[in-house]
Amino acid sequence: MIPPISAPDFLAKAGWPGAAIVPLAGDASFRRYFRVVDGGRRAVLMDAPPPHEDPRPFIAIARHLVADGFAAPRILADDLDEGLVLIEDFGDHRLKEHIDAAPADELAVYTRAVELLAALHRRPPADLPPYDRAVYQREVGLLTEWYCPAINLAVDEQAYIRAWNAVLPIVEQSASPVVTVLRDYHAENIMLIDPPAAHGLGLLDFQDALAGHPAYDLVSLLQDARRDVPPEVEAAMLAHYKALASPPNDFDAAYAVLGAQRNAKIIGIFTRLWKRDGKPRYLSYLPRMWGLLERDLGHPALAPVAAWFDANIPADQRHDALQEFSPA
Repeated sequence: MIPPISAPDFLAKAGWPGAAIVPLAGDASFRRYFRVVDGGRRAVLMDAPPPHEDPRPFIAIARHLVADGFAAPRILADDLDEGLVLIEDFGDHRLKEHIDAAPADELAVYTRAVELLAALHRRPPADLPPYDRAVYQREVGLLTEWYCPAINLAVDEQAYIRAWNAVLPIVEQSASPVVTVLRDYHAENIMLIDPPAAHGLGLLDFQDALAGHPAYDLVSLLQDARRDVPPEVEAAMLAHYKALASPPNDFDAAYAVLGAQRNAKIIGIFTRLWKRDGKPRYLSYLPRMWGLLERDLGHPALAPVAAWFDANIPADQRHDALQEFSPA
């Protein structure tokens, strides 16, 4: 992965002349990341090339989170015309790999992550667009737009929209507070940082944040697309959050609705990453996503959506229907 041609000049102007630029793992977007090393100093260079990416939301939310006492990367320098942002380096100690190496820590680390969410939800939300019906519908539409054509399945898209319209009022009319929803709060976007601050967790990948229901990020954390969270851990953490936040009685239904919404969306996104962007590795996550979606659809609040899936996507066209395209 070659850094952008303008990176050395940008770094020189930012006070890092001659620094080494080392590739880091990218993500599912057009953004790329590089570690910048200058003697004992380290930082991360985000390459968010326009017009595909706009780093302004990331910068704004990062500053909001830091002001509220959370550990988001400090912004060290930026060139918005080039889409370059130099940010604080939280290191390589991600929550996912830590649990993989030390599974006995799983409950303790997830407890910290849930407590961070509860603390975030006690703060007024950032000045953000709403996570509203139009966004929810656009996102679940990714499943019918990408997954269904990929398996050559014709479905009733208007009935799909109507089914979601029947269940989404649960999250729109909930008595739960409107909070900052980070939207991608999971084990690969949470860093264990040293020295510890703000629950010892560093936050990443929050540029798509919206103002919405508090159950969404809890779903993102506990119904993780990229790792299996044991059901007993999910149940314990859901109970822990409710003990901390005292949400209204409809919270479990909202959690199920947003779980189904998010998991349907991700099935569509991961199929798109294969079909449009040439990233077949994301297909390997689809069996997990279907399992989570089907479990959420079992909640009575999802009955209209569950009926649509039963009528339109047979069981043998779910789970591993695309696995022949997935790399070994």
